[in-house]
Amino acid sequence: MMIETTLSPQVLSTLRQTPEILEKMLEMATEEAMLWKPAPERWSISEVLGHLNHVEREIYRSRLQRFLDEEDYPLFEAYDTDAKYAEGLYSGEPGRVQLKRFAGERWHSLAMLYQFPAGAEQRVARHARFGRITLDTLLHEWAYHDLGHVRQIAELYRAFAFYPSMGGYREFYKPQP
Repeated sequence: MMIETTLSPQVLSTLRQTPEILEKMLEMATEEAMLWKPAPERWSISEVLGHLNHVEREIYRSRLQRFLDEEDYPLFEAYDTDAKYAEGLYSGEPGRVQLKRFAGERWHSLAMLYQFPAGAEQRVARHARFGRITLDTLLHEWAYHDLGHVRQIAELYRAFAFYPSMGGYREFYKPQP
């Protein structure tokens, strides 16, 4: 049974599919592939998944709750991804654990999204850096954020798992993990 919503079907579809896409893409990835970093200052697949877990709970879902509670023009603080990364917040757990946790966190977020009544996408908040935003704005950014990290993980995986063994074909590619 599908619950009616006026939230963007394109956004909801992307948010619903992201864990499935990542699970399929990484089903054969080794833990070595999940931990590989192209350079010391760059992220591994496990760290990207750790970031996805953190922002799912602490940013997106907490902001959803404030929209759902119909707070009067809530203020959303800016999120400093680089500072959180530097603190080591995204590292320390195996990639498969991070991926499984992300899928569970996303399920909770999707359940919350279907609690919004028709028209809720126009609810307004203010962002410390960007000013006035609507729930719809946040949802579109969320889907865009997801796909950016799907792309990042795909590039990391292909650079580690396939590029080194491509022989002469490597001249046709410039991986940028």
